[in-house]
Amino acid sequence: MSKNSFLKGAVVLGVAGLIVKILGAFFRIPLGRLITSEGMGYYQTAYPIYVLLLSISTSGFPIAISKMVSERRAVGNYKGAHRVFTITLKILLVLGLLTFSIFFFGARIIVNALNNPNAYYSMVALAPALLFVPIMAAYRGYFQGRNNMTPTAVSQIIEQSARVGFGLILAYFLMPKGLDYAAAGGSFGATAGAIFGMAFILFVYYINKPKIEKELLKSEEFEEESYKVIIKSMLTIALPIIIGASVMPIMNMIDVSIVINRLMASGYSQSEANALYGQLTGMAATLINLPQVLTMSIAMSIVPVVSQAYALRDMESVKENANLSVRMAVLLGLPSGVGLMVLATPIMQLLYPNEPASIGQILFFMSLGVVFLSLIQTLTGILQGLGKSQIPVMNLFIAAIFKLVCTYTLTSIPSLNVKGAAIGTVLAYMIAAGLDVYWVRKLLNIKFDINHLLIKPLLTAAIMGVVAKLTHMGLTDKLGNSLSTVIAIVLAMIVYVVVLILIGGITKEEIEKLPKGKKLSKFIPSKK
Repeated sequence: MSKNSFLKGAVVLGVAGLIVKILGAFFRIPLGRLITSEGMGYYQTAYPIYVLLLSISTSGFPIAISKMVSERRAVGNYKGAHRVFTITLKILLVLGLLTFSIFFFGARIIVNALNNPNAYYSMVALAPALLFVPIMAAYRGYFQGRNNMTPTAVSQIIEQSARVGFGLILAYFLMPKGLDYAAAGGSFGATAGAIFGMAFILFVYYINKPKIEKELLKSEEFEEESYKVIIKSMLTIALPIIIGASVMPIMNMIDVSIVINRLMASGYSQSEANALYGQLTGMAATLINLPQVLTMSIAMSIVPVVSQAYALRDMESVKENANLSVRMAVLLGLPSGVGLMVLATPIMQLLYPNEPASIGQILFFMSLGVVFLSLIQTLTGILQGLGKSQIPVMNLFIAAIFKLVCTYTLTSIPSLNVKGAAIGTVLAYMIAAGLDVYWVRKLLNIKFDINHLLIKPLLTAAIMGVVAKLTHMGLTDKLGNSLSTVIAIVLAMIVYVVVLILIGGITKEEIEKLPKGKKLSKFIPSKK
């Protein structure tokens, strides 16, 4: 595969991934407004378990199929490449059937164990997706192995679009039947998305079938690989990826398995505990993840850049790009976190007007984790580029253990309640980010300029936060919460950028290194 072809494929998948993230991030806000925190509690009880099972059954296989298919095609072994695909498709069908059975037939047992029986319909609605997504994963991996990224990218966008559309429509029409049914409607969006995404990629395979059959006829003759050899090779590649992809879902599962039970142990009713859990995971956490849409592009772009420079042993380039990407993560994550913190209650009242004002306190605590989450994403990209993908996985596992202890202990304190889980999450992110920083510094022998990396952005974010808070306080009585919040956010963004440039927090030269940076740099003065 040529370098240009590789980069083109990476861009196609990167853009699709960004679109999918944006659609997913904005899906839960209207869903939360519609089904309230109680409904989100049911939805969020089912969804993290679904994501974990999905990670186990699919996450590593598309990459493994892609690698094995590509290797065999490179030497003209088209029959061997197709055999890898058909065998893996059978494996994924079995895994899909297994995870579906656990989720569907075990739904009642699971929700009762989690003390949230009304989440039953949400689990049942999600279960069929576990049959369709693994099939889709096999076809995606096959096309990627053929150096055709478009079917994967388009199917991802179709899947997510259908999920959002069907999820919101079904939730709306099922509201009269009760919040448990409405939450199930939102959950069924994932199943609808999987069906549409699978239908598209099957159609693409069908129209490409004559071309594939012609390839098989001109295949070089190789000894046929046994099922055992192919499965062993497949698992060798897929298992480390599956373990890595399962860490974050496991961290989210901690909240599912602990929060409601611990809240009930401290005196809350099941309904109250479920609503608080919905506010935490379905509403506040959604906003915390929004800035990651921006930092995701940094993480995606840094992997090939660092990987290429490291392969050439150009350590100066590695250090320079690592430094820049970490700074960009801080420059994006810090103001996002401060903004969410100082306007926590106004933002939550704007987005969820029917929820109690106390929901803002949950966002206040969660907002402390935004910059750490941004750093985790970016530092993981750097470590992956260095060929050390196991390190961030290990760090997240350590953080997950810490989160388990903190969430279990703090959530049962009545004065903290669900805010204890938020604090546990933030501390876990801080530990994971700190460990990632330690390893990047150790592996690269890199020194970060604290003044440039932290002090200037922190000072700028503090000024921005004061402006945002004062603006909202000054306008609320005259304009109401909604309009004053929007004005405060827009003004805060302008103030942040202007002050950052004025104090030299970001330079013209740094901006020029970013995508479209040369156009943006025209508005920034050069160093004197």
